[in-house]
Amino acid sequence: MGNLFCCVQVDQSTLGIRERFGKFDDVLEPGCHFLPWCIGSQIAGYHTLRLQQLDVRCETKSKDNVFVTVVASIQYRALADKATDAFYKLSNTRSQIQAYVFDVIRASVPKLNLDDVFEQKNQIAKTVEEELEKAMSAYGYEIVQTLIVDIEPDEHVKRAMNEINAAARLRVAANEKAEAEKIIQIKQAEGDAEAKYLAGLGVARQRQAIVDGLRDSVLGFSVNVPGTTVKDVLDMVLITQYFDTMKDVGASSKSSAVFIPHGPGAVSDIAGQIRQGLLQGSAVQ
Repeated sequence: MGNLFCCVQVDQSTLGIRERFGKFDDVLEPGCHFLPWCIGSQIAGYHTLRLQQLDVRCETKSKDNVFVTVVASIQYRALADKATDAFYKLSNTRSQIQAYVFDVIRASVPKLNLDDVFEQKNQIAKTVEEELEKAMSAYGYEIVQTLIVDIEPDEHVKRAMNEINAAARLRVAANEKAEAEKIIQIKQAEGDAEAKYLAGLGVARQRQAIVDGLRDSVLGFSVNVPGTTVKDVLDMVLITQYFDTMKDVGASSKSSAVFIPHGPGAVSDIAGQIRQGLLQGSAVQ
């Protein structure tokens, strides 16, 4: 109907290319335009100014001979002041951009090892963007942004990388666990040594207190009871301790059966043995 009345509509963010008898005539802005078809004017086509995106998957090989697929996302748009170049100079814009992306990626990635490809993906994206900008500006296109959105090594390589990473983490965990167990054992050994030292110190003090008590008892008894010798007093104290021990053994409900030679001669022998042991202990101290 618009052609019938020699009028044509151009949508927003779009440019119309008008030709007269097959030759470029003018670029039509968005809005309504008079198009006298009777004198050879016609719309050759429309050209969008919207931002467009092209995802390119490029397979290449890294320096360490690992095949990898690099996915690049190219955001581009046509320039309004170069609409004629964009419309007439390129027949397939997307194929042209894809060819340049392949060329740059396959020239950059083979210079890097696989780990460096992951680390320098921003540098690769910048190189692709610079090369595209130089090439596509001559055709009336602007490269807005270039992103390397994914790097996909071969499936076997990814599995191997994950196994290496897992093994490294397990090794670190094992070292940390061994170090913790080492610290626990050291602390336990230090605690045992300290406990044994304190126990020995307590036994030594106990024996010293017993010797001091016996000595005081002997001296006190000798002063208060004239005519008694030190041996008589010591025998009496030892026999008293012997009977106290027998009393405690018999009174305890949890004690096991204890067989001790008992009789006047046995008491004398026990007293002699205890006396000799105490005298030897005093000599050592």
